[in-house]
Amino acid sequence: MSQNQSSPVVLEMKDVTKNFGATCAVDDVDLMLKRGEVHALIGENGAGKSTLVKILSGALKPDKGSMLLEELRYAPSSPLEGRRRGVSMIYQELNLAPHLTVEENIMLGRESHSWGFVRRKEMKKKVREALDSIHHPEISLDIPVRKLSISARQVVEIARALLGKTTVLIMDEPTSSLSQEDSRLLFGIIKKLKVQGVSIIYISHFLEEVQEVADTYTVLRDGKKVSSGDMKDASLEELIQMMVGQKVDEMFPRVAHEQGEVLVSLDKLKGKKMQEEVRLSLHRGEILGIAGLIGAGRTELMRTIFGLDKVESGSVKVAYVTTSTGSPWQRIRQGMGYLSEDRQGEGLALSRSLADNLTLSHFYPYSHFGFINLKKRREAVSGWIQKMMIKAQNPDQPALSLSGGNQQKVALARLLHQEADVLLLDEPTRGIDVVSKSQIYEWIGQLASLDKAILFVSSYFPELLGICDRIAVFHRGRLVDIRAHSEWDTQSMMAAATTGKAA
Repeated sequence: MSQNQSSPVVLEMKDVTKNFGATCAVDDVDLMLKRGEVHALIGENGAGKSTLVKILSGALKPDKGSMLLEELRYAPSSPLEGRRRGVSMIYQELNLAPHLTVEENIMLGRESHSWGFVRRKEMKKKVREALDSIHHPEISLDIPVRKLSISARQVVEIARALLGKTTVLIMDEPTSSLSQEDSRLLFGIIKKLKVQGVSIIYISHFLEEVQEVADTYTVLRDGKKVSSGDMKDASLEELIQMMVGQKVDEMFPRVAHEQGEVLVSLDKLKGKKMQEEVRLSLHRGEILGIAGLIGAGRTELMRTIFGLDKVESGSVKVAYVTTSTGSPWQRIRQGMGYLSEDRQGEGLALSRSLADNLTLSHFYPYSHFGFINLKKRREAVSGWIQKMMIKAQNPDQPALSLSGGNQQKVALARLLHQEADVLLLDEPTRGIDVVSKSQIYEWIGQLASLDKAILFVSSYFPELLGICDRIAVFHRGRLVDIRAHSEWDTQSMMAAATTGKAA
């Protein structure tokens, strides 16, 4: 993409700095954004990207530096003031009120009223137009957000950000919970917004999509700006090298492993929230990928297997034990671990320490006759923090204080600490930078080499093709086909996921 060099500058950030105690999250960063430009903000987890855009949105105040918005001084005291000045943000971790309806969330802080009365009809029209503009008319305005899937909540977040006049739109991992089809629709919306003169700051760990949508870029590393320029002049390899300060040799490392006996068998399994019965087997030492579009039933299948959703018919056989019912605690005792796609809502206890989050599902090694050996637990957790390369100060740090990618590493470390034989991973690399993704792929391969069985749900088809042994494609709750990874490609997977027919 080329950007008109004569376009006026909309935003200038100069020498922006933000410290959290002894940690400098953003260090003297400059950024310039032109009208109708998509500017990619690139970096590893913990590089300072989210902190910088939170300062821009008004959620955080900088310790130093200045900002100009349309040549006027800009120092928002809150996100509400930022929105009033024309700066809207879509957060990586969804910022919705779960007990409120879709309409109430989208209109929150922007309610239409006259003489003390809320104009409901006008509000509904605005919300419906916002959802229609991003091709999601099927989402009910009256349903509480807590009842929506993660992907549908992401759509609501996008619609809310697009409501009203927006000069600068910040997108922090906007496609992390979207299918490829919905991502394509979002890219179409971005092009329309550019034509309308909206400037966009775009954060994503999917560097291929960043190259597609962005005109310019800035790379952050350890809170500092290390490079910026036109996207057309930077290759994928160069961007990665700038991010990490070194060359990354292999994106999808494959660790040798052998398939053994069947460890999990699903016989006509149908959960309360599943649309159709599923028959599936998972072998020891196997990585089985689950592909499909939003609403295909992938998460519902995982939740039913783990006992979070009620089984209506059929059975789950783990090792040599067959059950038609089961609770999460029973599944854990059977050697099963589950990584939820809803990291904040289900995957972590955000207010608790890293030590608690890592060990509460497997506390046995640290308890003796009712006493807890806190020193032993702390040493073990410190080891996991180092092994998983989690950017944290100490085991007592609350999970809430970590970046999204490091939170995901903590959630994954809990399963590894739990010593589960069967790992149910639902979007395990969501919100993870490219280097951490590569590390996680390697860890998954190593687990398979240790005879673990992995069921791996992902909306990102290249990673399924890159590390899985077999891939099952779902369409509207039905298992369309299951094949060796070598018998699939992105096109055939997408065809099966969209049409329900195997090519």
